[in-house]
This record gives sequence, structure tokens and C-alpha cells, in this order.
Amino acid sequence: MRESIEKLGAVTIFFVRILAALPQVAVTRPRLVVAQIHNAGTVSLILIMTCGFFVGMVLGLQGYDSLSRFSAEDSLGALSALSLFKELGPVVTALLFAGRAGTAMTSEIGLMRATDQLSAMEMMAVDPIKRVVLPRFLGGVIAMPLLAAIFNATGITGTYAIGVSVMGVDSGVFWSQLLGTVDLSDVAEGIVKSVVFGIAASLLAVFEGYTCVPTAEGVGAATTRTVVATAVSILVLDYLITAALI
Repeated sequence: MRESIEKLGAVTIFFVRILAALPQVAVTRPRLVVAQIHNAGTVSLILIMTCGFFVGMVLGLQGYDSLSRFSAEDSLGALSALSLFKELGPVVTALLFAGRAGTAMTSEIGLMRATDQLSAMEMMAVDPIKRVVLPRFLGGVIAMPLLAAIFNATGITGTYAIGVSVMGVDSGVFWSQLLGTVDLSDVAEGIVKSVVFGIAASLLAVFEGYTCVPTAEGVGAATTRTVVATAVSILVLDYLITAALI
């Protein structure tokens, strides 16, 4: 319990340091941020789109099976959109983000720590927080909502492909139910979750890499902690945000 509280305090202090350096880095080093958006977002596109499409197809099969028991097959579009926008999109994207981009951030920064690159920067009066940590953090925070939006789009496409092409749901009814049921508040909830999850996943990834033990085993352990801590944090935050917005 004591170790958990101490680590929470350390993460909070680290987050404050990042926020303090944020204005300067965002203005003076945009190229570093853009490069990290590419590393965290663009490289993950194929993974996100593939998983989103198959999640949508599974949602189409399961949703049609459940709705058919109540003779409500025409609501498949609304069911899929609400499920993706409010829950599956942000949560699954964040978990995939942690497994792909989060571990990459941790291992990169951890390797810099193990090979004394961060110490060398400090010796040359270069702040590693501004040069290494913050661009990766910002890249993850910006990329996460964009990836969630792409996940939602491909998920709805997958549901449409199964529901309309395979199960025989009318295409016009599918889209009319979707557009008539989904409100702007539903979309906003998903955006809020994706931004918060992006902050949590990126913060934990850079923190674990920056504070890891400078050995091969330490980098490996930090990468493992990143995935586990991010997954737990995302699920806890998902509950808290959902409870606050309902």
C-alpha cells in the first residue's frame, strides 16, 4: 500500500514537471512532436483498423443475435454506434495503444537511461524532460483520439458489412437508426474518454521508461509494468468517467 501511494505521488510530480515544460516545447520544438505523432499514431494505423473492423463484425453478429430475440434487428446500427462511440472505441483503442505505442515509448526511453544517454543530456545542460519525454507524451495524447475515431469508423463499417450484407438488415434503416439515436453527447463522451486515456497511457509509458532501472532486466520490467498499469488505469478511469457523465 505504501509503495503504491509513493508511486502515485511520483507519477503526479512527474506529470507536473511535464505540464510546466509543455508551453515551451509545444512552441519551440513542433517537429519533435510531429515525429512522435507519426511514431505513436501512423505506425499503429494498420493494427487499429484491422482490430476495429473485426470488433465491428463481431458486434454485428452478437448484436443481431441479441436484438433478434426482441424483434429489434433494425436497431443494429444504433446499438453498434453507441457501443463503439461510448465504450468499445476508446477502451479497446487505448489498450491497443498501450501494447503498441506505450511499450515502444517505455523501451526507447528506458534504453536511453540504460545507455546513459539521458545522463549525457543532463551533463550538456539539455533537459531530458523537454527533449525526450515531452514530445513522446504529446505525440501519444494527440494520436490517441485520432486512433479512436478511426477505430470507430472501421468498427461501424464492419458492423454494416455483417448486418446488411450477411444478416439482411436494410441499409437505409441501419443508417437512419444510427443517425437518429446517436447524439452529440454520446460522441463527446467518447472523445473525453479517448483524451483522458491518451494522457494516462502516455504518462505511464514515459514515466516507467524514465524511472526504470538502467539494466536490460529493468527495461523489460518497466515495459511490462507499462502494459499492466495502463490496462488497469484505463478500466478504472472508464468507470469513473462513465459514472460522472451518466
